[in-house]
Amino acid sequence: MTGEPRTYAVDDPESALKYAIQQMENDHVQIVEGRISALSSSWDHEHTKDAIRRQIRPALRRLSLCAGSGDLDLPGSPNWYVPDIAVVPTPLTENAGALLPGRTLLIVEVTSHGEEDTDRITKRRRYAEYGAPLYLLVDRQERSCTLFSEPGELGYTKADGPRPFGTPVRLPEPFELDLDTSEF
Repeated sequence: MTGEPRTYAVDDPESALKYAIQQMENDHVQIVEGRISALSSSWDHEHTKDAIRRQIRPALRRLSLCAGSGDLDLPGSPNWYVPDIAVVPTPLTENAGALLPGRTLLIVEVTSHGEEDTDRITKRRRYAEYGAPLYLLVDRQERSCTLFSEPGELGYTKADGPRPFGTPVRLPEPFELDLDTSEF
């Protein structure tokens, strides 16, 4: 997808719904299994995201990557996600609208109270289905982190965790760094 507005057929509800949320003034709106939700984060949620960004920043510079909360489209499904953090090659961000999960190198979701199962189950399954190579679930309610890898149509085939907060989580190639989870 480019930054240009998409056209849609009236008889295509998926495209119409995705087009509609792109026209909303709140730029943090996502669709999860057909349900529209405006996103807002608590300060402790933001603190966790910031701690992760600080730690991966050296790898981002070294590898010419960008980390942000840009839109991810999951074509053929009623889903349009805004992850807490998505890491993508910088060239993909130029004039980009939504990206596909398979174009990312890492997706991070930090759970929020009342929405935990969206990140634990729904998004994990969908990110794998759409080829996101690494999915880091930071579960604040369970106080643990799990790194999922090796995506497939039925989900991720490899999971490192859950690891309790305070235990390092190794981010493999291309990152090659240990994430300190004691701040989470």
